[in-house]
Amino acid sequence: MQSIPPTRSSPALAGFFVAVALWLAGCATPQVGQLAQQWPGDLPQRALLTSVPFFAQEEHACGPAALAMVLRSTGLAVVPEQLVGQVYVPGRQGSFQTELLVAARRHGLPAYVLEPSVAAVLREVAAGHPVLVFQNLGLSYLPVWHYAVVIGFDRARNQLLLHSGRTARLEISLFTFERTWARADHWAMVALPVTQVPATAQADAYAQAIAALERLHAAPARAAYAAALRQWPSHRVLLLGAGNTAYALGDLTGAGAAYAQAVQAHPDFADAWNNLAQVQWEQGALPEAAVSVERAVALGGPRLADYRALQRTIALSELKDK
Repeated sequence: MQSIPPTRSSPALAGFFVAVALWLAGCATPQVGQLAQQWPGDLPQRALLTSVPFFAQEEHACGPAALAMVLRSTGLAVVPEQLVGQVYVPGRQGSFQTELLVAARRHGLPAYVLEPSVAAVLREVAAGHPVLVFQNLGLSYLPVWHYAVVIGFDRARNQLLLHSGRTARLEISLFTFERTWARADHWAMVALPVTQVPATAQADAYAQAIAALERLHAAPARAAYAAALRQWPSHRVLLLGAGNTAYALGDLTGAGAAYAQAVQAHPDFADAWNNLAQVQWEQGALPEAAVSVERAVALGGPRLADYRALQRTIALSELKDK
């Protein structure tokens, strides 16, 4: 994803919205216009998340405050001051999206970037998930970058509610939101407890989000894989990730079960065959390990050299056992 310049917004934003809304009123808002014509039948008319905490956003520090609101809503005892060192870039007087995603993962959450759709933002809020959004409150040639947290919407009043700047539950029109959000490339994220899956998550994209968490924390990633597999039980990357995190945590039985499920669902999955062979070898099941690694070698792929190395190791172990 292309990086967006960090926020440089003023904390006093409510008045600014009034001014910019006049200019935005005449601009096209295709997504909101489509929603006005045909509201999704499964989307409620209104929603409000009353339990999302509010932290006033000080100048140049709306990123840490917005992320703290989202993390705190999951039950983490986090305040903006703790996040400044993780997400604030002093030289740019703001925060990049990458830092926000990584910081959420450092706290054990599988941060997920939403599709660029107003409906996706509304669906997450309707599911009880606050959404961290990136906006340009200025113009394309005079940007005012800003992070806020969407906590509610009301179709009848054409309103979106955000924790933004120094205002809790700031009300803006859906049209204004779409324009300011579009000028920041429609970037939005959620960070949920590992037992929950985003309402709008796509299997492949969410598997990548969990894999990014796995590189930092195996235990929460394993729980996230388990939750995702309840929704997509035969997804190959999720099954492999479930096996890899179990293996990293020393659970050979759990790892073997996940890899076995992966190769059963996807017989052409060379990595899963190789990893299953590794577990079987460590468990002393040498004949089974030999069969599994042979399948991996036969399938080949970019890690064929690794498969062959494991095959030699297993063959040597079989010779020693004779």
